[in-house]
Amino acid sequence: MTSLLKLDRVDAFYGAAHILHGLSLAVNPGERVALIGRNGVGKTTVVNTILGLAALRGGRIHLGQHRMDRPRPYVAANHGVVVVPQGRRIVANLTVEENLYLGAAVSRQGPWTVSEIYKLFPILQERAHTPGTALSGGQQQMLAIGRALMANPALILLDEPTEGLAPVIVDQLARIFNQVADQGTALLLIEQNMSLVVRVAQRYCAMAKGSIVAEGPVQNTSACLHDLEAHVMV
Repeated sequence: MTSLLKLDRVDAFYGAAHILHGLSLAVNPGERVALIGRNGVGKTTVVNTILGLAALRGGRIHLGQHRMDRPRPYVAANHGVVVVPQGRRIVANLTVEENLYLGAAVSRQGPWTVSEIYKLFPILQERAHTPGTALSGGQQQMLAIGRALMANPALILLDEPTEGLAPVIVDQLARIFNQVADQGTALLLIEQNMSLVVRVAQRYCAMAKGSIVAEGPVQNTSACLHDLEAHVMV
């Protein structure tokens, strides 16, 4: 099976700062993978390297059969990999619906349309003509997810999607992530909320000091939860 995303011994830098050290990671079609670790270990840098926002200076990145020699955001999107970024990055001068249509700019064919997004997130239809930044934090996260789905991706990278959200919204997002995955979209979940990881992910990769230090299956048991939390305790 060809992986949707494969990082092979990747070294990545911000200027002279060496952040990722020989990191290897793969996500297969339809798979739900959690990337966990303490703050500052380089989890977001994994995403930024794929997007070309951190400098790739060693190793290889493949999107399916395509080798990314010069990572760029549009290259990832054109090959079916999209990001729900940390902080959501809703465009301030656009309405909810206009923000959604931004996600369709890559013109990939698939099942996700504005009407399907509204079925998934009815509140977005109610607020369709409201400025995107006027939404609550939870609603903005729904908008960011909907915008990513509009690209009809094979894989979504979710960077800390529950940061700052109330538990009731986290519960709702867990159901949404599982629903999206059940329809065939793979997920790479970068997250420190272990309750969410256990409910959504099938497999976890734990990071420390810019490398993967442990990985294994996720099972909804207290023993597995304890093992996962050991990798993110501050």
